[in-house]
Amino acid sequence: MIPLLLQMAETTPDPDTVTPGPLGFALFFFVVVAVILLAIDMVRRIRRTTYRAEISARLEEEVAQAKRDEAGSTPDQG
Repeated sequence: MIPLLLQMAETTPDPDTVTPGPLGFALFFFVVVAVILLAIDMVRRIRRTTYRAEISARLEEEVAQAKRDEAGSTPDQG
């Protein structure tokens, strides 16, 4: 391992051919996958929150309509 590191330190690479290498590719790939998964999770959570707000608004509207119907009807007095 040490001789390999020494050999790598002694050689000066051509600046036009320097690449991040396999480790750089792996890290970049990991970051890309993590960002994609986070974006998918974020979209799912936003949709869930939106659906819950819509359902809550519908339920509140139904309760308000039921109260209006109840208040508008007169009890039978016989």
